[in-house]
Amino acid sequence: MSDAGNLGFTPNEMMTIAASRALKNDDVCFVGIGAPSAACNVARLTHAPDITLIYESGTIGTAPDVLPLSIGDGELCETAVTTVALPEMFRYWLQGGRISIGFLGAAQLDRFGNINTTVIGDYAHPKTRLPGGGGAPEIATSSKEVYITMAQSKRGMVEKIDFFTSFGHGEGGDHRKRLGIDTAGPTLLITDLAIWKPDPVTKEFTVVSLHPGVTREQVQATCGWVVRFAEALDETPAPTELELTTLRDLQARTKAAHEGTAKGKAA
Repeated sequence: MSDAGNLGFTPNEMMTIAASRALKNDDVCFVGIGAPSAACNVARLTHAPDITLIYESGTIGTAPDVLPLSIGDGELCETAVTTVALPEMFRYWLQGGRISIGFLGAAQLDRFGNINTTVIGDYAHPKTRLPGGGGAPEIATSSKEVYITMAQSKRGMVEKIDFFTSFGHGEGGDHRKRLGIDTAGPTLLITDLAIWKPDPVTKEFTVVSLHPGVTREQVQATCGWVVRFAEALDETPAPTELELTTLRDLQARTKAAHEGTAKGKAA
């Protein structure tokens, strides 16, 4: 894919760290499991120690020592400031406009940030059944902004998603506004190759920064639509030693914990 590995870090590490940098200390972030959770916790452990992480199970101010396997992982409740009931989480916190960033992953994504996490193929006779939307449809419309992270592939970044799970910018342009959705929607896409932002008018995701060692050709080869690149294209700063060490230590603790070894939690 790219020669990022020769620079001392992997494409996935670059993706996670680039995503973590987008978060601020005063953010209230609704966190998805997987890559979004890793990015959010790297941010918490580095430049944003006061960030408020919220998981769908109702945990608020969560500070896990290891990454959760699911929203029901006991690690989330044990390390949270408080845990509230799901109706309160969604009605008061999310739909009440108290979430600054919704951080989501995707199985399929189109150029306007619409997400499929339900099925691959026809809904009645799918090739693959996915976990489903969970709270993502509500997060996508009620969070003030939405960040998305995923590894690039033609199978994942497609011209047309097979199922509409979470609303991004719909058909583009002012589609959200026409439907009465007054939040910003997807404002950032971080992949293992690049950073993308929506065009101010069309809302089509446009590459604004390439990760170190990545070419335009590699980005296009792993995307199912014709990629647009910003006129002033940046290069993503490489991970720092602190960022890499923090991420790798977090992943090592997580691996040990999930394997059931005594190394699962820091003393």
